Amino acid sequence: MVEKLTGEARKAALSALAGWREAEGRDAIAKSFRFPDFTIAWDFMNRIAQQAEEMDHHPEWFNVYGNVDITLTTHECGGLSPRDITLARFIDKAQMA
Repeated sequence: MVEKLTGEARKAALSALAGWREAEGRDAIAKSFRFPDFTIAWDFMNRIAQQAEEMDHHPEWFNVYGNVDITLTTHECGGLSPRDITLARFIDKAQMA
């Protein structure tokens, strides 16, 4: 079973992520990404989708044209877990590619 991040471990994990914020009203993190057009946004989402499949850990996301909003939480533990932090780091790197 996946353990929920709490206390100092949670604070440390969140402080290492640039631009991610705690999602309002739930135990999750979220970040918005903006791209010049739909094709670039879709390519970004494809890279994330491939990694998410490998991890068997899928984001909640919303896409309109060049805007992608992503929320990460681990349903298995009912909140934020190390899986979310790992995927958030990958997503940040994918944005740079």
